Amino acid sequence: MCQLLGMNSHLPASVNMSFTGFSQRGGATDHHGDGWGIAFFEGEGANPGKGVRCFIDKESAATSAIAQLLKTYPIKSHNVVAHVRKATVGDVSLENSHPFVRELWGRNWVFAHNGDLKDYAPRLHGNFKPVGSTDSELAFCWLMQELAKSHASAPSVDELTLTLRELTPQITKFGTFNFLLSNGQALWAHASTKLHYLQRSFPFCEIHLKDEDLRVDLAELNGPEDRFVIIVTEPLTSNEAWTAFAPGELKVFVDGSLVS
Repeated sequence: MCQLLGMNSHLPASVNMSFTGFSQRGGATDHHGDGWGIAFFEGEGANPGKGVRCFIDKESAATSAIAQLLKTYPIKSHNVVAHVRKATVGDVSLENSHPFVRELWGRNWVFAHNGDLKDYAPRLHGNFKPVGSTDSELAFCWLMQELAKSHASAPSVDELTLTLRELTPQITKFGTFNFLLSNGQALWAHASTKLHYLQRSFPFCEIHLKDEDLRVDLAELNGPEDRFVIIVTEPLTSNEAWTAFAPGELKVFVDGSLVS
């Protein structure tokens, strides 16, 4: 199956170090070499977090020239969603690479999925239609359609969370549905089988990456006001206490913290 990486931050934060380790799972330290992608929200002033930069590639993340570029690109964002793919439904192609992006209520929404949905064929009758042939993009389009049906205008994060808790079980009955979803205001994460998270805040420590021979002192890169959460399929570091999601659990993160 695929693997997921997400970040939600109080202040615009860098995900380069996490992405450096994570991208190695796309064909080097693991077998998820059938494409990859990363999307991160940007925007200041009157429209914070409304713009999205999305990079996808059908090549392995471990060897992709675009992935190599992004390891040094100065990503600063409140919300990031990344994915490395092991193809199960849909061929290895650009249009089948996650994350997927759609517009709803004047905001960009970003989605990535890990898992298989068997015999999943929802009726799509709105403005959201898949471009590729994955069950993942199909599920995303259905979620966007049903959110739009449930709310006439943009609801609050709390209202969206309640609606997602109602909609998600209608997909999970078809199989494994681990996903990350963000609209630039919050990051939602659902685990059918496997997902982990941790919060990093002051005072920061040195971390040891699992997939790269690399140690980073976060205290040199972050200040007292920094606070962020990392969500990933398998823990990225060997010296931190990652928390596993319970099966069927949907969590929402805002401003670098878990929202109860």
